[in-house]
Amino acid sequence: MKRPVVFLTLFLAGMFAFISIVYRRDRTAVYSLATETIRVDSLNQIRPLDDDLVGPILYTHVAGLAKLPVTQAKKKFIAAVLPAILIAKHHVETTRTRILILSEKKDWSAKDSLLYAEVRTRYRAKDINDLMDRVGTLPTSIVLSQAAVESGWGQSRFFLEGNNLFGVWSFNADESRMPSLRGRKNKTIYLRMYPDIAQSVVHYFEILGSANAYKKLRKERQVRSDPFELIPHLINYSERRRSYTHQLKALILQNELTRYDRYRLDPAYLTEE
Repeated sequence: MKRPVVFLTLFLAGMFAFISIVYRRDRTAVYSLATETIRVDSLNQIRPLDDDLVGPILYTHVAGLAKLPVTQAKKKFIAAVLPAILIAKHHVETTRTRILILSEKKDWSAKDSLLYAEVRTRYRAKDINDLMDRVGTLPTSIVLSQAAVESGWGQSRFFLEGNNLFGVWSFNADESRMPSLRGRKNKTIYLRMYPDIAQSVVHYFEILGSANAYKKLRKERQVRSDPFELIPHLINYSERRRSYTHQLKALILQNELTRYDRYRLDPAYLTEE
């Protein structure tokens, strides 16, 4: 039987926690999510997705997918990445709930003001209403399709060495990054490196929430959740533009990724404080 572990912050023994704040009509409930980290020495350690309740597991060093048959490699990639996507969505949605709570509070504490300032800066928001529009996620099928395309189904060097699922570039020498093997116009291109896959996904959501290129996407995701209606608004994510969004649609259909839109983190790992 699964037993949830309760911690506010846990970075010991390969574990860490995210704090979830769930807004209710009558009160605010605080939850902790215990997340296990597994270093993959064998691909057999990646647990299959037996049902739509997913354990919050972060896999690291997911190497060897290229040696598997294509169908099996894709299945392993999804099983390794999907939990991280759900953990990241949980984290972003928790942040949004915190901002919602602040928007309804008359008096803010110093901690409230610090939280607002930090999140507002990350999302480049004008005010709290604008911030509410910017903090959000996308259907899991879209995230999986982009992760598959950008990382070559988990076989790219920046995924294997930097947990970078989406090929995100780095322009800041002070952040953790790695040089690309191919430059552009005789200049070295650097790619971000992340401590784990979930943090790569969180940053991806922050990019979609902060960049002007995705303004229409942010507007549309507030009123619709159909991945095929949202994908066209990712046209600026790649220089390939419509060819890129068409590829995402085809990949979702060919691999039946919409089935994963109903997958959720196992509530057994959520514990009310």
